[in-house]
Amino acid sequence: MAALELRHLRYLLAVAEHGNFTRAAEDLHISQPTLSQQIRQLERTLGVQLLDRTGRTVRLTDAGAVYIDHARRALRDLAAAERAVHDVQDLSRGHLRLGATPTFTAYFIGPLTAELHTRHPGISLTLTETTQDRIEAALLTDDLDLGIAFAGPHLPGITPTPLFTETLSLVTATQHAPMTPDPLPIHALEGEQLALLSGDFATRGHIDAYFAGHGLAPRITVEANSLQALTEIVQRTDLATVLPDAITHDHPHLTPVSLDPPLPACTVTLLQRESAYHSAATRAFAELTRDLVHTRGYTPPLSALDGDKGYQSIGRLLEVRITDSPVRVR
Repeated sequence: MAALELRHLRYLLAVAEHGNFTRAAEDLHISQPTLSQQIRQLERTLGVQLLDRTGRTVRLTDAGAVYIDHARRALRDLAAAERAVHDVQDLSRGHLRLGATPTFTAYFIGPLTAELHTRHPGISLTLTETTQDRIEAALLTDDLDLGIAFAGPHLPGITPTPLFTETLSLVTATQHAPMTPDPLPIHALEGEQLALLSGDFATRGHIDAYFAGHGLAPRITVEANSLQALTEIVQRTDLATVLPDAITHDHPHLTPVSLDPPLPACTVTLLQRESAYHSAATRAFAELTRDLVHTRGYTPPLSALDGDKGYQSIGRLLEVRITDSPVRVR
């Protein structure tokens, strides 16, 4: 019965997800009559109706909603058990599922991937670039092993470990950079046109708050949801932007300009689910991430400035201060 019960759970989840027997059957590559028969068999076994079939869309009954929550957890735990069984401690093979917010794919994920491939060529990586809320949700459903994102309020069950602190600078094309080394007063930007990262970047909120806190309402000339597009625009125009120093350092045609008062900093963290199984690949990636942070000279997170406490545990996560947005300077 064990295999049949697992099949029942997967069939029920598919119908609940699609809200339709036909689309669920297509997704499962079985016939609709077979799917309907299997669901009814499950309902007979449990002695309760799990689906309401009376409307245009198939919906879970109250009993079905309760049951499917346990079914999801059971399948998630079984998948974790399979990975644990196949985990190879000598790292000759393995697989890691990593989620990252877009800022980090611009400068941090590349070196991390290169280091992973150099140290452990047998470990494969699946990288998902998405928003932080989706990363945390995927961690909780065991669809990701680790996430790299900003610090902040996290969903219950998510554990963050600080990585490093990233400061921000106003950034302009080198030929348009001010000659004076002194910080530029923030009100010198009054009336200037700005190019900003779009609102789906968490750092955009930090930039907006910075300007609002100093009574500035910049004119947004350009919005971009790509850091690469933003750096290309700044290099070719007299527009300026705000970027993490780590990104600016990788672009010789861009020059950072400090502001007074300084731009805000954001904490970035390595995220994982509490009590998740830590495969050898996951532990190795956390270790090399810690090493890379030190090697590249990133500023330690505030919580680690008084010691190495932030790097004691492989399961704890990392912190980074980063903000991306664009501003214009003549």
